[in-house]
Amino acid sequence: MAYFCLFIATTCCLTNCSTSESKEKEGNTKALALPIYTVDTSDATTVKDYLGTIEGKVNVEIRPQVDGILQDIYVDEGSFVQKGQKLFKIDASAYQEVLNNMVATQNVAKAKLENANLEVERLKPLVENDVISDVRLQTAKSEYDVAKASLDQATAAVRSAQINKEFTIITAPVSGYIGRIPKRIGNLVGKGDKDPLTVLSDVQEVYVYFSMNESDFLYFTKLKAKEDSVAGVQHTHGQLRFPVATLILADGETYSQKGKVDAINGQVDRTTGAISLRASFPNKENILRNGSTGTLKISEVRKGVLQIPQIATSELQDKTFVYVLNPNNKVERRAITIKGKSKDNYIVSSGLNVGDRVLLSGLDKITDGSSVIPIQQ
Repeated sequence: MAYFCLFIATTCCLTNCSTSESKEKEGNTKALALPIYTVDTSDATTVKDYLGTIEGKVNVEIRPQVDGILQDIYVDEGSFVQKGQKLFKIDASAYQEVLNNMVATQNVAKAKLENANLEVERLKPLVENDVISDVRLQTAKSEYDVAKASLDQATAAVRSAQINKEFTIITAPVSGYIGRIPKRIGNLVGKGDKDPLTVLSDVQEVYVYFSMNESDFLYFTKLKAKEDSVAGVQHTHGQLRFPVATLILADGETYSQKGKVDAINGQVDRTTGAISLRASFPNKENILRNGSTGTLKISEVRKGVLQIPQIATSELQDKTFVYVLNPNNKVERRAITIKGKSKDNYIVSSGLNVGDRVLLSGLDKITDGSSVIPIQQ
């Protein structure tokens, strides 16, 4: 009987000790010390990305003004040329012959005019002395007028032939870079060709064309108008007041010069809901080329928004969640709505309020109702 009582007492002791240790371990598991972030309003800077196409400020299609055989090409693709520099030459022999004929016709017209003038001068004294009738003189003067008109016509034909001959030498209308040259020496070229001889691009300043949705466009225009009003900035009606733009090149590098949005399309595309805009960038170092692409980044500042660190969130399917501490320091999983990003933070539009305490780490170690010892960050 004594042994039995001792066994029961020992068993109860071990059971009580085991239960006490289990509760202690369970308590330690629930009460994790984890960092928290207290939600508050602040200003957030977000960056909008827009894919853009780069074009030279001046893009000129070089086309022949006369038909003929391409005789010489003085430049190469991609080379820089100055305004007035020779680019192409078309065989001018046919146009030289036309010019020679026109000059000969002009000389004949000059001779006829001189003869008509001599006839008028010969008849004048005879009419004055009543040797012949005035009709003869009037007829001579009419023939003189016809000869003069013929000379004017021949002179115009000479000038036209000269212009056509001059058109056989094609020069650069502006300074810039030569594009692709599809034609080769010996090819027949003409005014009716579908493709130009080349495209000459002046890229000392370039345009970047991009599209923006209507919501972003209204946001930027209203924001700048409000900032200008506060700052007392006056601008004329229709003048754009967009933030400066940053250009990211195709290799991922940031272009050193900032751009300015200086033109917009007058209408919103009904099919896409987007509006086309243009930003201009200086290009003194000739880094940007016509036809290239890049990404425009335009920053916007949102005043007084709720932000939380991205590391405080977890995702399940298409929803984003955070763990919020209640007044008893127990966690509650809550779905939130993200409206944008600002550096390492999310901008929250719903699901959180000012003063909420959000866990920053240890999200995989807790569940709804877990106790936490908060460590303020």
